[in-house]
Amino acid sequence: MKIFIISKKKIIMMITIVFSILVLLAIIVSKQNKHVTVDNDLHQVYRYSTNDNNDNYQAIETEYFRPSNLPILNNKDFRSNFFSQFYGKEPDNITLPSYLLEEPEDTIINYFSVLKQAANPVEGKGTGCGTLGYSRNPYPVAYNFLSSNYQEKLSYDEFLALFENMLHMNLIKVHEVPENESCDGTRYFIEFESIVGSEDFIGHFAYYYGFICMEEEGENYKIGNIHFQGEDYLCAPYHGWNYIGEAVVDITYGNWCSLVEERYETQQDGYVKNIYFKGTDGYEYWIQFFQLTNGKDIEIAQYRKNNNGEWELIKMNPKGCLD
Repeated sequence: MKIFIISKKKIIMMITIVFSILVLLAIIVSKQNKHVTVDNDLHQVYRYSTNDNNDNYQAIETEYFRPSNLPILNNKDFRSNFFSQFYGKEPDNITLPSYLLEEPEDTIINYFSVLKQAANPVEGKGTGCGTLGYSRNPYPVAYNFLSSNYQEKLSYDEFLALFENMLHMNLIKVHEVPENESCDGTRYFIEFESIVGSEDFIGHFAYYYGFICMEEEGENYKIGNIHFQGEDYLCAPYHGWNYIGEAVVDITYGNWCSLVEERYETQQDGYVKNIYFKGTDGYEYWIQFFQLTNGKDIEIAQYRKNNNGEWELIKMNPKGCLD
């Protein structure tokens, strides 16, 4: 009978191989279990998505339709039964219920809530599958949130063109701001995110900001003017200083106009950034900025403290200091 002698080195090698196999099996089992969990979660989400409960609907929307962690503000629940009363009507034959237009901010929220599930795809670009939301059905309804004066300046076809390639909209910022020469009524800053189509048929998120001027029409508040533009996500971090509020104050009011004697510590609350400084003329100044999702600070208003200790809205043009 032969006696097999196994060296210590071989024993260690065999133990190492067995251990490696066990670890590999554990990883495979873990991944399988994780896959099952994900499948279960997706099944749960799909089941919730068919439920008419608004809380569940919002939870799904937050997880799958947007990357931002800001709350969705256009959350009024306008569904097919709301749009059905306007289906097939031309924009000039639609009359909105007055409850949608009772206050300026209510009008804005309701306007974007109507547009939330709207989609205006263009040929050659796209994303998704099948019908997107309520397709173009919400646009004739949304057009009637505009005042009669604004509709005279902006036709329905021009209005529709504003939303080309926008396939979903979430309003994330609404804030009243001071009036200016272009707005006699209440003026608001807005920011919203959208899913847009692409030539490779992959959806992309795009962010827009702008201003809305509200107008009284009878007992209602309607949109008297709206302007928005897209946000760039590579210009600000790569070039220049004018996307940082503090730099804007130091350079334009300081270097250009020689007005800043001492800039105080910035006070920021969410996306609202307030920068104060002591002027070389003896007055105190307050420059307000709103911070966009891409990080850029947009100058909103300028104030100077009067001799009574009250902040007064002013209008300065620092570029004029360079002339």
